[in-house]
Amino acid sequence: MARTRSETVETDDGVRLWAERSGEGPPLVLCHGGPGLWDMFEDVAGSLTDRAAVHRWDQRGCGRSGPCAGPWTSERFVADLEAVRRHFGLERMTLLGHSWGAQLALSHALAHPERVNALVYVSGTGIGPDSDWFDGFKANLVARLGERPERLARWHELTDRPVRSEAEERERAVLQWSAEFVDRERDLEHAGRMAERWFDINTECNKAFNAERRRTWGTPELYAACQRLDLPVVVIDGALDIRPRSAVDSLERALPRVRRVILPEAGHLPWVEDPRGFREAVTAALR
Repeated sequence: MARTRSETVETDDGVRLWAERSGEGPPLVLCHGGPGLWDMFEDVAGSLTDRAAVHRWDQRGCGRSGPCAGPWTSERFVADLEAVRRHFGLERMTLLGHSWGAQLALSHALAHPERVNALVYVSGTGIGPDSDWFDGFKANLVARLGERPERLARWHELTDRPVRSEAEERERAVLQWSAEFVDRERDLEHAGRMAERWFDINTECNKAFNAERRRTWGTPELYAACQRLDLPVVVIDGALDIRPRSAVDSLERALPRVRRVILPEAGHLPWVEDPRGFREAVTAALR
């Protein structure tokens, strides 16, 4: 049985990060989504422990990591990821990032390509401006929630409240996350599993990174940097993600060594709805 070990990583500015290692094999480091959420990759780690030494971590100020006042910048989070790499003694690693974590993993690969064997970019939104995807995402979110009008009404009710209790915050998140799944019979079940281990959402972190993305993504400089990224990249998309998949075309065009895997029956969390296809794509990247 694969050994699982939780550890504390200390960054160069004294912030304590929760991290966990499991499995044996080539090192794979996971970057969770958000921003402002926490690692929900337990199923992913469990499915890959016979193929890789899987390293999970909660980003600063989030989940099981220690509280802090930031800073909420990509440069700081890339440095935190470097702290995780050094803590576990990894000379090089395969990086897997999901959603916002895909953006973080790409930022790290651009800053430290000599530390990355391969990049697995899952359910990201590309390197273009927000106009490539954000309005489509919001419209698709409302449309999918609207398939169950009572859910949409309750989501609007909770969203419009200026202050929410912890229970209400969790209920709102589960309702919104249910729209991420294609299976409309089990969507609430899947979303509820995401919230079984509940922590406060770091809204300050979320707002800061969303503002940073609007300033810095979609620039010629970012496109040129991706054109120079000389390492293998696997892009994994769920075809039915409510974020328009066309947004990722900008990244695919820029990268010199890229392979794209589209899982036709999956949404934003493809390892839930197509675990076999997802595992095969990640395993190929590890090779």
